Amino acid sequence: MKSFRKFIRTDVARHVSTFMVAAMFLLPSCSDYLDVVPDNVATLEDIFSRKSEAWNALAKVYSYMPEDDRVNMTTWTLGDDYQVYRTNTTEKWCLAPLLMQGQQTTGDPLLGNWSGTKLGTLPSGGKPLYEGIRVCNIFLQYIDGVGDMDDSEKRQWAAQAKFMKAYYHFLLLQKYGPIVISDHIVSADAVDDEMFTSRSKVEDCFKYIIRVMTEAISDLELKTSATALGQVDKIAATAIKARVLLFRASPFFNGNRSFYESFLDHDGEPFFPMTEEPEKWKETIDAVDEAIQLCLDNGLDLYTYAKGPYSYDVEDYAISDTLKRYYNLRMVVADPWNKELIWGLSNIALYDGAYLGTAAQIIAPTGLDLAGGNTSNSFAWNWLAATYQVAERYYTRNGLPIDEDLTFDMSTMHNLVMTPGPTTDSVGYEGIRGLLQPQTRTINFHLNRELRFYANLGISGGYWRSHVNRIPVTFYPTTAEGWNTGKRGNDYLCTGIGVQKFVHPESKAGYWSFTVRTPMPIIRMADLYLMKAEAMNEYYGSSQDVYDALNKVRRRAGIPDVEVVWADPALARHPSSLRDKGEMRNIILRERGIELAFEGSRYWDMVRHKRAHLEFNSPIMGWSVEETNPSNFFIRRPVQANRFSSRDYLWPIDLDEMNTNNRLIQNPGW
Repeated sequence: MKSFRKFIRTDVARHVSTFMVAAMFLLPSCSDYLDVVPDNVATLEDIFSRKSEAWNALAKVYSYMPEDDRVNMTTWTLGDDYQVYRTNTTEKWCLAPLLMQGQQTTGDPLLGNWSGTKLGTLPSGGKPLYEGIRVCNIFLQYIDGVGDMDDSEKRQWAAQAKFMKAYYHFLLLQKYGPIVISDHIVSADAVDDEMFTSRSKVEDCFKYIIRVMTEAISDLELKTSATALGQVDKIAATAIKARVLLFRASPFFNGNRSFYESFLDHDGEPFFPMTEEPEKWKETIDAVDEAIQLCLDNGLDLYTYAKGPYSYDVEDYAISDTLKRYYNLRMVVADPWNKELIWGLSNIALYDGAYLGTAAQIIAPTGLDLAGGNTSNSFAWNWLAATYQVAERYYTRNGLPIDEDLTFDMSTMHNLVMTPGPTTDSVGYEGIRGLLQPQTRTINFHLNRELRFYANLGISGGYWRSHVNRIPVTFYPTTAEGWNTGKRGNDYLCTGIGVQKFVHPESKAGYWSFTVRTPMPIIRMADLYLMKAEAMNEYYGSSQDVYDALNKVRRRAGIPDVEVVWADPALARHPSSLRDKGEMRNIILRERGIELAFEGSRYWDMVRHKRAHLEFNSPIMGWSVEETNPSNFFIRRPVQANRFSSRDYLWPIDLDEMNTNNRLIQNPGW
């Protein structure tokens, strides 16, 4: 059977052919989200008569997955991890930063999934998920009619479609809160009350999603094959179900009286639960424990790098435990389909500038051998930069925030400094070996930071690893990596800080098909451990069990255990914080913001905890990238003015939908 990964990468119009015609174009257009089956059901029965066509239909089910690998349509650039240079308000080139600037609209909502988002000449913005749910429902109704499949295979494929239906409902719930539950196909002659339905209460939506996921999990295969990576299996579904329960237990969805007490349905009842239910955290703990154990039983766990170092690191790697740990962190996302990845997006964009990894690459010095004689920079676009906010968020080498570490001098952190060298300061040099360039001007802010800081970011005075070179980088205008409008127009890292995390070291090539595409991590093991720490803290309070879950991730990062360093009065400014449930919550959320940086997690974490309007309502900061002198370069400046208000927590429903279905109630503020 054809590889599923290759299969779903092809153009939808080519690989769904007759299914797409029957299931999409023949459907009445009275509403974009209703499951209305056409009168000509024989056409659909014919389509589902053969396994090969059913396979095409299953690929169609997956084709509605969010395109988070594409710069234009990704939700990963929501929040304050990234800064995208191209945010032209007329072209709507990149949607997420526009939303963060307060430019959301009801006419064509940015990254909207209720009806989908139109994006100029590009294929789409947000995927129309109700359309995807309709495809799932049609698949489930007709899969039993396939003649050349056995019953167990039909059940397994049906389970995938059933899970994806629940998952699409969850993605809608994330953005819109109360949604219309679409569980079955509505006939073309249905009365208005069947065709035009109301939004369900948030808790009813969660219960529906959890129930359908649970039903699907029982029939899913345990672990998908190597030829079908990207399809959901029992392990991935169990982990995602735990995430759903985490959202359900979180303050935004669990007793959110302060935001939505007046957001009422047609019966005058609140859409959101008004009373917090602590037992939802216990259900989350149980689900996370089940997911972790299932992963461990089947060979999944935190990633460790098992290959040899690149040629330029051989000498340092042999004598430096620090560099060995660095490789664990540098490759955790870039190494495709490794043991930490529970579920990944395999439908990766195939053309140059669309892919996040291409957009985050640096332009290397002219003539530098990037891969066996290749010296072309053709597919390094410099569109995605890291923000100063995320750079500041990383810990010190002691595993503490920079403003909590008594050994880190905040008053001089932006001062220029010369890095130690092997002859000038051999002891100091061992601490930066392979991480920073020796005898190079940088700033104190870049010294004595944890390893994830160096593994995830590209910083002036550090390195950018390619296939055959450890490239010493600075982002001054006089260098290849820096701002220079005469060199490549507006393609430069506009904050002066790069993102290395998911750019594979072998990805620099002179033709786009040779760049290494890695699956976007939908969920991985570190996320599960951090979910466990959060849920345990919320239900039981700060305890050793919470620390143990957190330390799974911290130890891989090479920083001290949380209960050790936070209790040390010689290091921690507030050593009592660890014993307080609220302070422990802050520590866990910061750990998530670091470990899962650039993976689209922080925005939703801040939404879950009702902090988004506080965290994302200030300017994105970066270095003064047009300044040639390092003394002036390392002055912070605003790059983008964000305006995120309480109304932006929930997406608006498209006005066309509101005008079509008068039973819909718009979200507050829109």
